[in-house]
Parts: sequence; C-alpha cells; structure tokens
Amino acid sequence: MAKATIKTASVLAFERKLANSDARLFAGNWQERDNPAAWLPLSLQEKAVRGTISNRLKKATAEDPAKLDNEIQKPNLQRVDVATLPFDADTLRVGFTLRVMGNLAQPSACNDQAYQAVLGEKIGDYVREHQFHELAARYAENLANGRFLWRNRVGAEAVEVRINRLEQGLVKQSWVFDALSFNLRAFSKPQGAVSELSEVIRQGLLGNDFALLKVEAFVRLGAGQEVFPSQELVLDQSSGKEGKKSKYLYQVEGIAAMHSQKIGNALRTIDTWYPGAEELGPIAVEPYGSVTSRGTAYRQPKANIDFYTLLDNWMLKDKLPIVEQQHYVIATLVRGGVFGEAD
Repeated sequence: MAKATIKTASVLAFERKLANSDARLFAGNWQERDNPAAWLPLSLQEKAVRGTISNRLKKATAEDPAKLDNEIQKPNLQRVDVATLPFDADTLRVGFTLRVMGNLAQPSACNDQAYQAVLGEKIGDYVREHQFHELAARYAENLANGRFLWRNRVGAEAVEVRINRLEQGLVKQSWVFDALSFNLRAFSKPQGAVSELSEVIRQGLLGNDFALLKVEAFVRLGAGQEVFPSQELVLDQSSGKEGKKSKYLYQVEGIAAMHSQKIGNALRTIDTWYPGAEELGPIAVEPYGSVTSRGTAYRQPKANIDFYTLLDNWMLKDKLPIVEQQHYVIATLVRGGVFGEAD
C-alpha cells in the first residue's frame, strides 16, 4: 500500500560514473609510438579564404542568369581555425584519462527518502543480477575500437589504441588494440584483452576497485593531413562584421583538443536496444534517444520506450522492463543528469 503512494522525487540527480577528461592532440610519426619525447603538441592555425557562393539560392535568383552571375561575383570571405599535422609527421596522437566510479544506487541529490529507498532497492536488484557485465563490455569495446576519435578515425590507414590502468601513478595493466579490426555497428562478446579491460571497468562500476585508465590512440593519416579537434559553439551570433571568424576550434593551454563531452558521448554510444537499431547501429545513451545530427529522437514517449517512462514504470508501478531496456535505464543513470519530476 505504501508503494502506491510513492511519487518521483522533484529533485533527483545522478553524477556521471564514467568521468573522462578532455583529449589533447599531438603529432608525430607512426614508428615513434614508443617514444613519448618524439610527440609535439598540435596547435591551431587561422586561415582566411575567399570562398564561392554555393548555398541554395532563391528560385528567382537561380533561374535568372544575370542575377545568378551577379550573386556569384560576391566574395564569400571566411576566417576559420584549422588543425593539421606538420609535413614531417604522419600520425595523430589523442590522449585522455577515464575514471570509473561506483555507488550507482546512491543519487547525488534526492529530496524524497521514500522514493530513494525504492530506487536504491531496484538498482541493487539489477546490480546483483547482472553485475554490469553487459554495460562494461560495451564501454570497453568503445575504448578499444577508437570510436572516441570521431572524424579523425575515418579513412585512417591504421589506428592503434593503447590503454594503461594506473594505480598510485604506476601502470598496473596495459592493453593494445587494433581499432580498425572492430565493427562500429555491432558489439561482440568480449574476449582476450577486451574482456580484461571490461572487467576493470566492471569492478569500477561495482565500486569494488579504483579504476583510472590512461587512453592513447595513434591514428596514421598522412603527413600534412587535416585533423579535427572539437569545434567551439559561438554564442554571439551578431555576425555580419567583416573579418569576423566563423569557426573556432577547441584548445587547452594552446594545444588542440576535444571536449570531454564529445569523448563521453562516444563512450556511451552503446544503445542498440531502440527500434531500428539493426539498420542504424548504436546511438549514444540519452533519455529520449536523441541524435541531433539526424534530427531524430529514437525513444519516443508515445511508444513507452523513453527513459522516464521506463524508469517510472519500474520504480513506481513495479513493471520490470525487459532485460535490454533495464540495461538502457541503468546506462542512462551511469551517464548522469537531472531526472526529477517536472512541475
């Protein structure tokens, strides 16, 4: 009877359990992978170009030859940030750290003790039954396959990922992966080194052991090739001023870098439990299955497969989701966020 009166807490938040740093970019040569001193920080450059008008024009302009000629004579002036490998370096090195934390059953903020008790009990039941085997295996594979490289992975000749488990500043375990040997559209059963890495992540999620990983990826692209740090969001859109830079790239202490959010998004790209996953492949774990690049939310509340519907049915109505959707709900809590009941 008491459970029927429980409502979702108005204040409910979870801290992320996969805490990764920004990733910094360095340049060097493939044969120097074992020589840390041979790698130089990658800096940003500014480029000013006179481009052509190539956007879709209004029909009246496009169909009038005189108007079209007049339009394309206007210069498309651009100032942008770019990052490229030097002409004496053929390989990009991307490095970041990842800390895995446990105690998932304890939210970082909750203002309803009755709801928190039910939440802790249900999450505890999941952990006891599944022990994070499935989630840890997928996180480990996303490290091994270099998904966090994003566009830098595309078209690479070779990609090697090296991962060290650190303890008190010392290397306790090491793994090396050929990232291109993995299929980004499907997850496999962990074996060998991936299985060992998965176990380290699993113990971290369980809270049984301290898990700090140093991740480095070496991407052989070719001398002088462009690489892709994160692009900064320009909030001041009062452009139109001549000479204003139109693209800013991210840097940390003068070194080209990728946002921790972008790295984290790649690590949690494990959701293959949504409708259409067989065709589209894994997406990042998000409450509504949102993929902004496609302009689509794959987990619609109408279909009762979004995070909030599944969570409320599980916690408040004792409707246990199928195993795959349990994995999804728990992975969303691992992601972290604010999930309280809206007014």
